[in-house]
Amino acid sequence: MMRGQLVERDFERPEKGLYPGIEFHGHWREFLPIVATNLILTLVTLGIYRFWAKARERSYLWSRTQFIDDRLEWTGTGKEMFLGFLIVLAVLVPAGAVFQVLVSRGGPVIALIGVLLIYAGFFYLIGVARFRALRYRVSRTRWHGLRGGSEEGGWSYGVTAIVMSLLTGFTLGLAYPAAQVSLWSERWGKMQYGDAPVSVTLDKTPPGLFGRWLLIYGAFICLYAVLFGSFFAGMSASPESSESWILVTVVLFTLGFYFGLPLLFVVYYAKFMRSVIGEMSWMGVDLRFTASTLDWIKLYLGHALLVLVTLGFGLLFIGYRNWAFFVRHLEASGTIDPDAIRQSELRMRTDAEGLAEAFDIGGI
Repeated sequence: MMRGQLVERDFERPEKGLYPGIEFHGHWREFLPIVATNLILTLVTLGIYRFWAKARERSYLWSRTQFIDDRLEWTGTGKEMFLGFLIVLAVLVPAGAVFQVLVSRGGPVIALIGVLLIYAGFFYLIGVARFRALRYRVSRTRWHGLRGGSEEGGWSYGVTAIVMSLLTGFTLGLAYPAAQVSLWSERWGKMQYGDAPVSVTLDKTPPGLFGRWLLIYGAFICLYAVLFGSFFAGMSASPESSESWILVTVVLFTLGFYFGLPLLFVVYYAKFMRSVIGEMSWMGVDLRFTASTLDWIKLYLGHALLVLVTLGFGLLFIGYRNWAFFVRHLEASGTIDPDAIRQSELRMRTDAEGLAEAFDIGGI
């Protein structure tokens, strides 16, 4: 089939079930030379090459990812990501310096207001950065010559991110699932690919998600209840018993905090990803994510084992493993009408991921 030619194709194969319309054809042996040279060049250039390194890695991962009958293509460059980063720094650094001078010359009230504004601005810009990073990646992803993006600049999304953060804080964390679902829906719902919008039908928190979050919430409360309960029990006990109480409490709290809570969060996150992706579609193609909690646990344990066995070098493969995991658990079903798809008329943005890089939330 010639590149750029679209054909109508039905993914549903009743005799075999759901056809995995998205497939990954990469191999770690192909990825090894890329990350090895990226590491050397990044060290030699004191970190500057990391923008080009990211572009090379994405180019490989995208080219090994097939959606229906054509592989993806990454068209972003290290140069544009580097320039985007410099532009953001050229704005943020002087602005921060001027603001610092104004606060230092003012009184306590001015200083307090300044600190609050800094925190508010920080969270606001993180929200804008997340939106723009997604917009950039969609706009630099080609499939059959099509590209995507968004007309939005992310400014309203930044406001939503602050509102959701405040809502989560005021409810002592109980609103976290609803806030994350809302942010996901707004972020992806404002994207389009070709001239067709990405559809997200998340109008409420998916069933079962809040219950899993309550497990984390309850476990967190129980951990600190045990901690303070043991502390007061130890105060009224003899010195020998007190030492035993403290030792047992520290061990239990450490195990619960560093192993129990992360495990429960994986249980929650697995449900979250299945729920939000399952409500997404594009041009009549419905998406479905199949990774279970056990699949995520295996992924993270594999990460840890890889890093330990390779004495840290395996960190370079985390992005590869995450991408392969995501694609291999992503399924699509539906029919694409080639006559209904047109190229996006959105202008190509040049800010790349500068804001996301400035806050170190660039990801893959």
